[in-house]
Amino acid sequence: MEVITVTRGEYSITTDKSKLDIEAIHDFLSNQSYWSRNIPLDTVKKSIEHSLNFGLLHVDKQIGYARVISDFSTIAYLGDVYVLPEYRGRGFSKWLMEQVMRHPELQGLRRWILLTSSAHELYKKFGWTEVAKPEIYMELFNPNVYKGRE
Repeated sequence: MEVITVTRGEYSITTDKSKLDIEAIHDFLSNQSYWSRNIPLDTVKKSIEHSLNFGLLHVDKQIGYARVISDFSTIAYLGDVYVLPEYRGRGFSKWLMEQVMRHPELQGLRRWILLTSSAHELYKKFGWTEVAKPEIYMELFNPNVYKGRE
């Protein structure tokens, strides 16, 4: 897949995996996120290997991230979206979402899905809505999968 990089001054968003600071991503996900507390580094590495990644960088510092799991034809799952607290309130999450949503390999999908407890307003700006028929959705969820690891 073609690498895409867009820049705004000292900031960039890139799909180039070699530019990602995997340890910084792991640190945020494992220690600061509510959704993947204690996720092992090897799990983060494997998830990056098998996803379309969007690294938000200030020069070379990892300040945000998003990843998409997709078949690139019918469905995509958006996950692990974050911007470091000290960079919030500057429009970076909106810029990151713009780049995710306009990626050429993610056009024409029948369905996108994501889970969030705090960023509904951000996603609504990009056309996301509450699940129309929650009664047809099912999940197999293990919230303690990383408990006691690493």
